[in-house]
Amino acid sequence: MKDLVLLYLLFVSCFGFSQQTDYVDFKTAKANIIFRDLVKNEIEGLITYEFEILKDVDSVFVDAKNFGKIKYKLDDQFEDSLYNGNQLVIKHPFKASSKHKVDIVWSTIPKKTMYFIDWRNSSTNTRQIWTQGQGKYTSNWMPSFDDMNEKVEFDLNVIFRKNYEVISNGKLVDKKLYPNLTEWSYDMQKPMSSYLVALVIGKYDKKVEYSKRGIPLEMYYYPEDSLKVEPTYRYTKQMFDFLEEEIGVPYPWQNYKQVPVKDFLYAGMENTSTTIFSDAFVVDSIGFVDKNYVNVNAHELAHQWFGDLVTETSGTHHWLQEGFATYYALLAERDIFGEDYYYWRLYEYAQELLDQERRGASTSLLNPKSSSTTFYKKGCLVLHALRDEVGDKAFRVSVKNYLEKHQFKNVETDDFILEVEKVSNKDLSQFVKEWLIEDKFNYEKVEEILYLSSTFIKQYVQIDCENYTSKCKDYLGSWISDEAKIKVINQIPERIVKEDFKNSIKVRQAIAKSLSKIPLELKDDYETLLDDKSYITIEAALFGLWNNFPDEQSKYLEKTKSIQGFNDKSTRILWLTLALITDDFEPENETLYFNELENYTSPKYGFEIRQNAFSYLAWISSCGTKCQENLKQATKHHNWRFKKFAKELLKNIN
Repeated sequence: MKDLVLLYLLFVSCFGFSQQTDYVDFKTAKANIIFRDLVKNEIEGLITYEFEILKDVDSVFVDAKNFGKIKYKLDDQFEDSLYNGNQLVIKHPFKASSKHKVDIVWSTIPKKTMYFIDWRNSSTNTRQIWTQGQGKYTSNWMPSFDDMNEKVEFDLNVIFRKNYEVISNGKLVDKKLYPNLTEWSYDMQKPMSSYLVALVIGKYDKKVEYSKRGIPLEMYYYPEDSLKVEPTYRYTKQMFDFLEEEIGVPYPWQNYKQVPVKDFLYAGMENTSTTIFSDAFVVDSIGFVDKNYVNVNAHELAHQWFGDLVTETSGTHHWLQEGFATYYALLAERDIFGEDYYYWRLYEYAQELLDQERRGASTSLLNPKSSSTTFYKKGCLVLHALRDEVGDKAFRVSVKNYLEKHQFKNVETDDFILEVEKVSNKDLSQFVKEWLIEDKFNYEKVEEILYLSSTFIKQYVQIDCENYTSKCKDYLGSWISDEAKIKVINQIPERIVKEDFKNSIKVRQAIAKSLSKIPLELKDDYETLLDDKSYITIEAALFGLWNNFPDEQSKYLEKTKSIQGFNDKSTRILWLTLALITDDFEPENETLYFNELENYTSPKYGFEIRQNAFSYLAWISSCGTKCQENLKQATKHHNWRFKKFAKELLKNIN
């Protein structure tokens, strides 16, 4: 390859000053953490860093954002507190090759990165503390490093109230019990970037399984969710073992922990050895059909190699993390769900990228300001195309070599491409230009690859009823795929007949969602949708039947009265809303039902539940004083999407 990536970066980047990592290498960190005031969100601690000087320098610094108090002692001799609000500066005539340690004492009230959930509420079961370092910086709660190129072995020692679980990176090596407190000690054995430091505190139980190689897989859950553990964490061990074998590099950390939390900012986050994920993905066996944790589980697990073991040097190479995690998650799902599922997801990714292209929003994979669609979906498709280009064996060997050569270090795109060129003995300069550097998404090439690889995709594209033909009437009773049948249903919902209800649960779900007007001759068949093991189907069918057959609204409400739905209580909240606006339905319970619906807007519930309740109360023009007070509180929520929703809704109802 003729340094195309390097040349491209010279055009889009500006030259900056040397990084601190050129002068100093921080090796280890031992942190002792105490939570001083849980209502005020106050944390304090002592962290000891050991570091080596690489070049003569008169000062080094540790990032620390908006700390209330902070000071240091260098080598047990020199004390100071030179602090500018962003960094603690350690001034000293440091000499190359010298080794030092610094003790930093601090206290702070984090404005972000560490989130204190429900400590101002009376309920104790939902109280949590959790962190989110990527994009926010761990330096908001612990003196650390915003530069992901500085990798450190972090060991955390945390003292907290008894009867709470404290979960962090690495292995729990000690747990000391005091009258009202517990001291938890976690040990990491390998270095990682600061943004991957994790801390979760809450009321949890856990289930432990072991991988084929004996790695502990610790799966945490709320005590009341014991019956949801299996469907939530379904396929975890299978995916773990698959990825170890497929990647060819042993899992690099002591154990693997997964912890659901309330009101998380994203679907999940791949902190080193400790994935934190949204408790919206905690599901029962029925919920698993429509909304499960499998893809997020696989994605965050893949990051333990791609992002944690090797980490991008900068956002320019972000696809090396997100593209790889998306691709390897899909490979793990293929091992579970099969080839057709794999190619279907690739096809969906391609359609999303094609839509982005048509909007004029496509960007280079090496543009640090690219969209998530580009980093995740395009990155995944590029890896699929590259594997097709160089062959399966060369691709797998290249990935293995790349990870082993750069383990516990930071990487750029050239580091990966050069390994592929070396193993495959191919010049990939044209591939890099076409797939990584150019803004345009090469949909035609992707479509060609998918067509040649999958008869499933070829069939899906060829079956089209936009222009109705005689063949279309028989498709839903034929052998074609569920995805193709759903496509036909969406194109010609008015052609649905009784026999079409004999299809799979996914096809029946499409029927439930597509028929806004239910023909009388299909009423009996449509009513059977209320018995399907799918909350999405039940919700769509309940609303469809309630809306189409006013005389039987009470019957449909009685049948679905006990269903809660997903963790966001979507089915229950819809049911309450319909019960309140249905004439003569249990008038004696109207106040009870309204209070329940309004109560779901309270901060003691997760934002997904609250958002559903706010939306339905606004729909029936019943967001009164209490609802609006909770809505105003929601405008200050830490989750920006929910906060934006609350602001817009408050403006619309006033």
